[in-house]
Amino acid sequence: MEAAAEEPRAEAPGGCCCSPAEEAALEVSWVQGFSNKNFGFVNKQTVCYPCGNYVLFLDIETKKTTALQCQTGQVGAFAANGNSEVVAFADRQLNPIIYIYTFPELSKLTELKGSAQLDYTLLAFSFRGPYLASYSSIPEFVLSVWNWQENILLCSESQPGVTATSLSFNPMDWHQLCFVNESSVTIWHVERNNDEYHLKQNPVKLPDGRGSLSSHKNLFFPVSHSEDSYHGPDLPVSAIAGLVGDEAETFMPRSYIEPSVHPTAHCWTATSEIYMGSKEGHILAIDAARSHSVSVLQQKPLPGDKPKDLQKPVLFAMAFCKEGLYAAGNEGILFFYHIKDLQYEKKICTNILQPISSLIFSPDYTILLLVTDQGTVYIYNPSHSEEAVKLLDTCSSCFLAADFLTPGNKYCVSVTISGEVQVWFLADGTCLSKLNLDIEATAMACCPSSDSVAVGTKRGQIYFLDVTEVEAPRVVHRIFLSKFPVLSLHYDQSGHFLIARAAEGHIFILDARPSELFQVLGYVVLSDEALDLSVVSDFKNGLVEVVALLNVAEVQQARLEIFYLSSALTTDNDKYVDGRGMLNASAIKKKRYDLDYPLSSAVGLKDNIVYGYCTRAPFICKYHLSEENTSEDPSIFLSEKRTPSRQFGSGFLCLSPNSQWLASAAKDGVLFIYHTSTMDILAQMHCHSYQGGGIRSMGFSMDGKFILVTGENDGALVCLKWKNIEKIELKEAAFHWQSLLAILKKSISNENVVLKSMAEWQFDPESAMETLPEEKFKEAPLKSSSLEMAEEDGNISSLYSASTNDITWIGQKINKVNREETQRFANQKKELQMGIKQLRKTIQKMMHENEQVPDIEKLEHHEFDLDIEEQQRAQAEAEQDVARVREEIEMEILANRYLQDVIKQECWDSMCVKGRVIKCFHMACEVKNYPLKERSEEELEALEKVIQLKKIETADLKVEKKNLETESETVLPKEEGEKAEEVTADNNTPYCLIGSLSSQYGGDTSILYHQWDLHTREQKINQIVLLKDIIYKVKTAFNKEFDVAARQKEQEIARMKERNLKVREISAQLDLQVEVWEPVLTDDEIPERALTVQDSEIKAEKYLTQQEREKAEMLAKLEMERHLVSTDDERLRALDDMMGGVLEVKKEDILKMDVPPPPFISKPENVWSDEEKKIFEEYEKKVKELNEEKEKYRKALENELKKLQDSIQETTRNFDQTVCELSERKVKLEMVIYQEELKIVNLIYTLLLDEELDTREAGLHNFLKKKEKEKVKTARTVQSTKNKIEAYIDTYDNAVIEEKNLECGFTKEFADIPANLLDELFKLYSHRPKCTWTPMIEVLLDTANPYGDCSGSGEDYKDALTLLMEAMDELDTPEHMPNGLDLTTWERFCLARRNKMEAEELVKWKALTVAEMQAFLQRRMDDNEKIKSEIEDIFQELIWLQEEKMKLQVNLTIQFLLKQGQVELESTEIPDYTDAILINKSVVEELNRAIKAQGEKKIATMVECKDFSKGIFQLEWEHKKMRMQIEDLKQKAQDIVTLPISKDRQLFLTMLNYDSHIAYNISVMEQTLGVLDELHKKNVKNRQKRIKQLERCISLKEQANYKLSLELKEMLVSVSERRHIFKAGDTRHVSEKIAKQRYREILKQKHLRSLVKEQEEQFEVLQAEAQRLRSRTFPVI
Repeated sequence: MEAAAEEPRAEAPGGCCCSPAEEAALEVSWVQGFSNKNFGFVNKQTVCYPCGNYVLFLDIETKKTTALQCQTGQVGAFAANGNSEVVAFADRQLNPIIYIYTFPELSKLTELKGSAQLDYTLLAFSFRGPYLASYSSIPEFVLSVWNWQENILLCSESQPGVTATSLSFNPMDWHQLCFVNESSVTIWHVERNNDEYHLKQNPVKLPDGRGSLSSHKNLFFPVSHSEDSYHGPDLPVSAIAGLVGDEAETFMPRSYIEPSVHPTAHCWTATSEIYMGSKEGHILAIDAARSHSVSVLQQKPLPGDKPKDLQKPVLFAMAFCKEGLYAAGNEGILFFYHIKDLQYEKKICTNILQPISSLIFSPDYTILLLVTDQGTVYIYNPSHSEEAVKLLDTCSSCFLAADFLTPGNKYCVSVTISGEVQVWFLADGTCLSKLNLDIEATAMACCPSSDSVAVGTKRGQIYFLDVTEVEAPRVVHRIFLSKFPVLSLHYDQSGHFLIARAAEGHIFILDARPSELFQVLGYVVLSDEALDLSVVSDFKNGLVEVVALLNVAEVQQARLEIFYLSSALTTDNDKYVDGRGMLNASAIKKKRYDLDYPLSSAVGLKDNIVYGYCTRAPFICKYHLSEENTSEDPSIFLSEKRTPSRQFGSGFLCLSPNSQWLASAAKDGVLFIYHTSTMDILAQMHCHSYQGGGIRSMGFSMDGKFILVTGENDGALVCLKWKNIEKIELKEAAFHWQSLLAILKKSISNENVVLKSMAEWQFDPESAMETLPEEKFKEAPLKSSSLEMAEEDGNISSLYSASTNDITWIGQKINKVNREETQRFANQKKELQMGIKQLRKTIQKMMHENEQVPDIEKLEHHEFDLDIEEQQRAQAEAEQDVARVREEIEMEILANRYLQDVIKQECWDSMCVKGRVIKCFHMACEVKNYPLKERSEEELEALEKVIQLKKIETADLKVEKKNLETESETVLPKEEGEKAEEVTADNNTPYCLIGSLSSQYGGDTSILYHQWDLHTREQKINQIVLLKDIIYKVKTAFNKEFDVAARQKEQEIARMKERNLKVREISAQLDLQVEVWEPVLTDDEIPERALTVQDSEIKAEKYLTQQEREKAEMLAKLEMERHLVSTDDERLRALDDMMGGVLEVKKEDILKMDVPPPPFISKPENVWSDEEKKIFEEYEKKVKELNEEKEKYRKALENELKKLQDSIQETTRNFDQTVCELSERKVKLEMVIYQEELKIVNLIYTLLLDEELDTREAGLHNFLKKKEKEKVKTARTVQSTKNKIEAYIDTYDNAVIEEKNLECGFTKEFADIPANLLDELFKLYSHRPKCTWTPMIEVLLDTANPYGDCSGSGEDYKDALTLLMEAMDELDTPEHMPNGLDLTTWERFCLARRNKMEAEELVKWKALTVAEMQAFLQRRMDDNEKIKSEIEDIFQELIWLQEEKMKLQVNLTIQFLLKQGQVELESTEIPDYTDAILINKSVVEELNRAIKAQGEKKIATMVECKDFSKGIFQLEWEHKKMRMQIEDLKQKAQDIVTLPISKDRQLFLTMLNYDSHIAYNISVMEQTLGVLDELHKKNVKNRQKRIKQLERCISLKEQANYKLSLELKEMLVSVSERRHIFKAGDTRHVSEKIAKQRYREILKQKHLRSLVKEQEEQFEVLQAEAQRLRSRTFPVI
């Protein structure tokens, strides 16, 4: 690859200029990469594409690549023109510039500076002519057309917010451009007016996603206006939305928007049509020249095609040729479409199995370029129809790193982020081979001691590649270090160690030699995350110094940790590594240093010198680390020297192998190289850019001649080489390289032999576990051991996965240590477990004994705790968790309380009348009141203002009436008088005219405007305010009635409670179990109760603090003492003992009274004395009297109880009746409110319609202003164009005259020549070459070019004249000179002929220019006429709007009240009242009376006629009836004669007792059925018994199976135990014997199962046979 010569050096980043020596120090050797899919042909055999800061040119035949560098940064938009052999690209700096370069000279032609501030997104060359189109990004979004040869901006147009995806010129006419974005297509026309150019936009209406085309609706100017007397005129949606201005013209509701197809790719045809693909799979044809119409191409069906053959692929690339259309998409298939009459036939050309992003034809249309998204480019020859040939195979992913393959002067290796490894030839950048690892790579390094390459991945794996054969690299080994990603890889210069930097401060040390199978030697854990690593080799002492820069976030300083690796690590590794693989601190001699500045990168040199790249300030620091300050608390080292850096952004440092050069790279993309001894800038190179993310990685070759640099995001790999450098520098680098090769020569040869002999590594999912070399054949560790280790060391166990299928190296080490520790401490573990169990039993026994002793001897529970500190720690953690949860709950409660307060404030506190409900006692009926908010002061002030205004208007109307009566002595017209009376006296106005019944329900309608007077906007607004006030008053009046009913219910409930108390007393006295009904108010009736939470509603136990618990206990103790004191009263106890607790007997206690019997009642009556008998008689008398009293009192109580219950029922029913009446009143009230709200809605609708009309009028006026401005502008353009045409026609006439004068002056000029020669010269004077209009480029003569016959235009004058003069050179040769003419005369003749031809071409050019100017004038005049018609339409629309506004003010909406049933409609459709008028009711009534009288007369006459005709009809009916009876009798007689006599009928006719015979037969059948029924029941019982027996058998079998399952479990346990015992001891013979015995048992069980199966089958056969015999024996059952 060759690099283009650089332009004069611009100002370096940072504002400093570089010296010439610095500028010429480095040059680009080659560049590789693939940034995007922008490809183009720059000539017939060369393609070009941008890559980072470069434009690469690839020769198709020689595969040679040339690079052109953009000096100002990354290449942005890009375009190439193969006809003119030029390329154009824009940089990506602020105020970007477009550069035009020629090929193959790669010289800059011009720079185009436009108005773009940030970036250009698209560039496009015209097919012919010096024209370039550009489109800028945010914030301008400007489309510009340039003349790049003359560096002139012809025209530009802005499209705010429109992002373009593609842009192209029409090859047949450069005046047309196709502009495509993600959802629309626009055809731009470049119109020329002599030296002025204008861009005219023509949007294309695309079909919807289904491919159907719908007509465009002009929503700003509807086609027709439908008039509705109620809803008003039909207005555009923009007026309804209230939009005025530009938004009103473009506004479209979401429901009107239909998603269109999404364009993907397009190309122009030779007929100025556009073929376009879409994401929906449709192919569109756009007529760009005339109507801009769109057609959807359909595939032509072929006979025998299947539906899947007609599937439409999504096309993302198109290319047109003479034969048809080539297209491709993500399937990777190249299709050829033969299109004819909107139908196409499709065939497959080739399949490259990769998504194709673009198709490009060469300028001669012999080669088709296929570009893929994956960085691969193919060549397809359409004429030969062969398979596509791969031209370029790069990777679309960004380069991750690049390094030199040992010995470092011939090959280099790179890797991409996607895991693709490439091997390059260092001399010219040829890609020798590729290997895709199919994994995300994170690091890469080449080994100095062998031809191996290490690639680190994000998953923590390292792949080792064998590159001994550069044409076929292969993976020979893989190591899975940890789950942390590998951040970087570093080899020491001797090639013994591979240092891998992983996340979280882990550094892994590996043996870099293939002979040791890349063994992992150990790892180091740093104190913080490592930002950078640097490796320094000390060949004298055999040490490798590793410098790690740590990420210290808490301080603004840097920290270094340095450790040393000796060669003894590879020979005696177990001595320096612990069981877990970590290197001992004594073995690596770790040191730590704190530096004064925060660094992003650090490199170490010998003699303890460290260079660091500062992150906070732009300089490079140099530190000298002494051996004295290496304590645990080191002091901060200060930098010895700070070198200012010209770079910006975070960066890193890289040291050359000979430690003489220090490279600095940063986000700005500029590479600086310093001399380490003086820190002078040796060279600098702007090889990448800030827009591309800067530099990702870089490296020096071992001989120092080459430098590899990769970009962060630009996808470029740049190889630099020295251009001008002192020879001493190269000699030192070469000497170091030769000395290093001498040391490594033997190692390289030996290791490469081993590397070649290694087998290629294959990924096996079943055995994916990576093992250590010394543990390769050991079994995987158990999962339990890994879990135990996870409990012991959580930090280490997180480094690896416990899954045995994908275990890490650290995991293997930890598992090995776990196994060894488990085996070593197995006995101690068992002893500890037994001791813990014994200790637990002892403590439990002590606690049990403690429970048996007296309370005074009991110990507290905490005294049995063994580990008090652990218990306290657990309690503290639990308390912290409780406090945290309590805080979260409190915050949640606080948020809920705030939300509650907001809701309560909005919905409760702001209501002056809260919403309540009244429910009936016995019915499901309820009534709600009207919740009302307090009216604001503004509302009250507005209401008062409106009322005062209405009073003033009423008074003014009265005064005006009096003045008219007194002055004119005339009476007011009848209509005006009625209007005044309606205003003054509301009582005389009927309700039907008021439109509501609100005056009957608390509303004052006297203050309202009459419905016929609401013409102005102010009156309607005032009427709305008054109507709202009436609604408020109506609701307030009802709320008062509601409150009265609510208080009544509360009183009724209070009375019911009193009566229920009496009912309970009476029930208790009568010992009756009476259910007492006590109604209560619900939460709907008392809404305030919902805001208070009762203690009974809380189900959870209330949390009490320690102080609250102590206070509650104290209160409970005081209450108990008070209760004990109150119960211990001697006076009360005595009263209870003597008189039952009362001082006198009440009447209520009579039922409890009893007469005490005499003491001798227990004696027999025959032993009683006379006195005792008298006493007994008195006793009986008292008992009888007492019983009579009790009976009387009981009846009185029962009567009272009944009265109470009846009164409760009566009062509740009365209240229910009241609530029902209130409910009916609310229904009527709702009707009244709806009537008033209907008025308000109608008024609001009229106001809204008025606003919409005003909005529409304002929008039309705004649109009219714009059109008037356009008209003025167009008129000025027309006038100026006319003036220019007139002026230009004068010049054209002068040119014609001059051309004619030249022809006339020919004879005069050559009058001295003989006549014969003069005639011959005149013929030669008129002779013209045949290639007068030959196109500019020879390639257009090729027959394969579909655009070869494009016509010329006025702009091609200079090119055509140049070609004509070149063609005249052949005619001017002396060979065509006539005989006898001298050479001087011939030269004079040739000059005159050239002047004549120039004059002719000038006339032709001016004629074309005049034609273009006249065409431009005609278009502007057409535009002017169109604008005039649009203005006329706007005036018509404004006039119509004025008429509609007048109609709206005159035609009022009146609301009438009509009684139900007064108006009846025959259909549900509302009649049309457009022609209706209002007349007096009396006129209608008189007319109705006259109609009624005439109708009654007509009805009487009709009744008489009806009665007479009724008699006639009756006689005719009787006559018809008699004739039908005669026919029926005749038919019956005939039937009797022809009736057939069967046996049943004979039996019926002959037998005397036919019914008894039938009854006897029925009884016999019933007896038979009874016998059959008994037999069926008997069989059913037998079957049930059989089923029970089978169920018992099944239960026995289930029990046996259950026992067998238990035995099986025990046997399985014993088998597992025996298996473990067998594994523990060598019991092979015993196990074989047991196995044989078990085998015999299994065979026996198998034999028994087969017998059981056979018996089951026999049983089933016998059971089926028995069933068959039973069915034969008892067929009825």
